Amino acid sequence: MTNKPVDEALDLSVHSLPGVSVAPAPAQQAGRWKMLAIVLVCSIPVFAAYFAYYVVRPQGEASFGELVAPVRELPAQNGVTLAGANVPLTSLKGQWLLVKVDGANCLQNCQKQLYLLRQFRLMLGKDKNRVDWVWLINDQAAVDPVLTKGLAQDEATVLRLDPGALSAWLPAPVGKKVQDYFYVVDPMGNTMMRLPARFDNAGAAKAKRDIDRLLRASLPWDPPGR
Repeated sequence: MTNKPVDEALDLSVHSLPGVSVAPAPAQQAGRWKMLAIVLVCSIPVFAAYFAYYVVRPQGEASFGELVAPVRELPAQNGVTLAGANVPLTSLKGQWLLVKVDGANCLQNCQKQLYLLRQFRLMLGKDKNRVDWVWLINDQAAVDPVLTKGLAQDEATVLRLDPGALSAWLPAPVGKKVQDYFYVVDPMGNTMMRLPARFDNAGAAKAKRDIDRLLRASLPWDPPGR
């Protein structure tokens, strides 16, 4: 008789277990919200690009640039300045980038493309301060000092980078070379568009229109200044 109350208590405790609900800890919930926020922020440039191309662009109007899909993230590596200093590539974040890739022995065509890239940035007018232009060198050859001086005066960023990292970050279509394109990189470091490195005045106007759309679509989350 003395064991009956004990048995009942055990029965109650066993049958009450399936109904127990454990609420997530506040710290766990906060962590989930933070992760969701990070994913959304990182996705904004991609959404902006596609919005600019498929919503802002009038129907029937052809684009000049080609969207890179999926976007390619900035590699976690250092570039090397012409003076030999290591520079984290993450330092390039915070601005839109117009990127040219070529060897250090930059001959006539290469120099023309660098000049074109410089002029293209200037064509953006008041928005040019939201854009940096970058020459990434994919070898260890020496650069002409005259060219180096001119690039420094024009506020170009010049870095050497491992060719493997370059091809992963700045992809070229099958059968093409990375030197055949200018690349557009968003302020998060994602490569999202490539433009032909050679174009006439009409092509320049179309390329500018493409960049204008991206800059306009990104203005709410990308104010001027690094």
